[in-house]
Amino acid sequence: MIKSNIRSLVFGLGLVGLAVSVFIVNQSFKSFARSHEPVSSVDSAVFNRPYKLPEEVSFAGERMPVENFDTRESLDRELLTSAYRHSSTILIIKKAYRYFPVIEKILKENGIPDDFKYLVAAESEFNNVVSPAGATGFWQIMAATGREAGMEINNVIDERYHLERSTEFACGFIRKSYEKYSNWTLAAASYNGGRGSVDEQVGIQKQNNYYDLLLNEETARYIFRVVAYKLVITDPARFGFDIDKSDLYPPLSYREVKVDTAIADFSDFAAKYNTNYKMLKYLNPWLRKPYFSPRPNKEYLIKIPDEGMRTRVYEGIND
Repeated sequence: MIKSNIRSLVFGLGLVGLAVSVFIVNQSFKSFARSHEPVSSVDSAVFNRPYKLPEEVSFAGERMPVENFDTRESLDRELLTSAYRHSSTILIIKKAYRYFPVIEKILKENGIPDDFKYLVAAESEFNNVVSPAGATGFWQIMAATGREAGMEINNVIDERYHLERSTEFACGFIRKSYEKYSNWTLAAASYNGGRGSVDEQVGIQKQNNYYDLLLNEETARYIFRVVAYKLVITDPARFGFDIDKSDLYPPLSYREVKVDTAIADFSDFAAKYNTNYKMLKYLNPWLRKPYFSPRPNKEYLIKIPDEGMRTRVYEGIND
């Protein structure tokens, strides 16, 4: 009797287990089916909308030969990669609105074509990042190269994080490259690959045209990535990004204070100007410590947020 009851119990538990398994499998199929339903028309517009490459593409006033299959496919690859990295690309478009006015002004003052501002999107995506090799800041400058050009780089002050100073450095490098190669496209490529590497391949291949040179993969993709960002940032809607002006990050308003003496505590310094340590460091990422030790006989400009800047940034953006 006991054995019979045990067999009945085991049989009943087996049926329950089978029912649970069937239920789980059924729910899994339903979940799978839902996850593989066709996307809505709105999603499709953003993620799957086809685009056509422009028939005429240029960088810094120099034509890109998109009639060549390799050139066309290289640009297409970078557009697919750049335009459809959705969250990253949207952030790049938003940040460009904040930082481009500063960069454009310095490029113009130095006689560098405006298209070079898109190098920053390709280099760092407007982030003060450090590469595995040690390249730092918006313009990804190596310490030795920066110091050679006169930048102050140490554990207290690092001008690679200074937007204006690093842009001025980039202008100097680009100008020298242009004087060497007599074309802006190769000058831009040398910013990525270095003049030594470009010189070597120009000598081996006896070509002075970027689009006719076989370069290392990173430099070979570089100009196409830069131009892809140019196309996407200039016309986001064409690539499926419905971004309103109110979505963009506005420029920040500030004034500059001249400093040529040591500052023992930036928190106290910030309080003196009715701001805080966080905002001071946000506007001055080149100040690497909570204190300041300037070089003798050198004057520095520290940005101080305008009164109410933090809360008024987005006022009137739709006007």
